[in-house]
Amino acid sequence: MTVLCDTQIKEVVGIEPFEDNIKRPGRVSYGVSSYGYDVRVGSLFKVFTNVDPRGSGGQAVVDPKHFAEDMFVTVDTNETGRDHVIVPPNSFALAETVEIIDVPRDVLAICVGKSTYARCGFIVNVTPLEPEWRGRVTLEISNTTPLPAKIYAGEGIAQMIFLKADRVCSISYADKRGKYQDQSGLTLPRVD
Repeated sequence: MTVLCDTQIKEVVGIEPFEDNIKRPGRVSYGVSSYGYDVRVGSLFKVFTNVDPRGSGGQAVVDPKHFAEDMFVTVDTNETGRDHVIVPPNSFALAETVEIIDVPRDVLAICVGKSTYARCGFIVNVTPLEPEWRGRVTLEISNTTPLPAKIYAGEGIAQMIFLKADRVCSISYADKRGKYQDQSGLTLPRVD
């Protein structure tokens, strides 16, 4: 496997909108870089709450097989008029990328957090984007600090690294009709 460079990413990977990585004073960087692409976080966030939505007075329980959407508070920065969302201490939020990504059949993408947010205690997790995966990426963002922390909408949050395989896979994510294929909005966990 080889890592794709900036010109290869532009030629081979479908990224819309595609941005060059230029200096944007006062903003967390985004766009193509030497060997990756820094994606932006969108304006819609789902922030975990620690309240039982069914009103039993206890703590909510996260269950990936029976996921309750009401375990989140939805925040749209476009509606609030703010340029950021605040993630509570030791909490978690879901968001989606501004960019729509179309991974070629012979490429695998791995996501890592940007150092600006990592140095503030944020961990960004995304499972690998398999060959022929398409859509907006749902980002899992953890605030590991004991303090509330800000995430700025429309700015860089994580970097995608694209690995080109030596051979084309026999079955791609599109072939197996993956459950997160072509997700158009912030997608919650599901088990089919």
